[in-house]
Amino acid sequence: MSNLILEGVGMTSLRTRERLVQRLMEQGVSDLKVLDVIRNTPRHLFLDEALSHRAYEDSALPIGFGQTLSQPYIVARMTEVLLGAAGSLKRVLEVGTGSGYQTTVLAQLVEQVYSVERIKPLQDKARQRLRQLGLHNVMLSHADGGFGWPDKGPFDGILSTAAPRFVPEDLKQQLAPNGVLVIPVGDREQSLHLILRVGDTDEFVTKILEPVRFVPLLSGTTR
Repeated sequence: MSNLILEGVGMTSLRTRERLVQRLMEQGVSDLKVLDVIRNTPRHLFLDEALSHRAYEDSALPIGFGQTLSQPYIVARMTEVLLGAAGSLKRVLEVGTGSGYQTTVLAQLVEQVYSVERIKPLQDKARQRLRQLGLHNVMLSHADGGFGWPDKGPFDGILSTAAPRFVPEDLKQQLAPNGVLVIPVGDREQSLHLILRVGDTDEFVTKILEPVRFVPLLSGTTR
């Protein structure tokens, strides 16, 4: 892929990305590693060309199949929360690959990402983008995200990009000792939850962070 496509021009240029990073800092995102990854990740590649000029707005954008590309603030915020709460992040599970943007951000900050997506065409596009960007520390699975990926667990961190009505027990049980789950929860009213496993016990501590709005976590798979 050419540097021009990666770096962008006009509304996708580095200057436009810099303005986005400044807005994120004004909203309270302070992890410099996260901000640097957001700055250098070509978000316009994760959208159809007709929407690429809006890639560096701080807004959610449609990617088809009733799904959205999360707004940059929430991607940065969830990533920052995950990094800040976990002692070590060697193995991270992402529930809902979607466009692959959040996957790409995580892959630049942790050792290994395991990402589950229920909609096959979205997964196929995400796989292609990850290859284009030369990211080789991501494994993808076409499966129901509510069940996690038990064969690859336990995970130091789990991040969900879709909201269940209640936290799936399967995800909690796939956390490693002292593992961290960052997940939006709720139906019409949703809030971002930070769930920490206490050592290797079945005790979990939950912190409710802020109101959010995500697509629902649905069961089953589609091709």
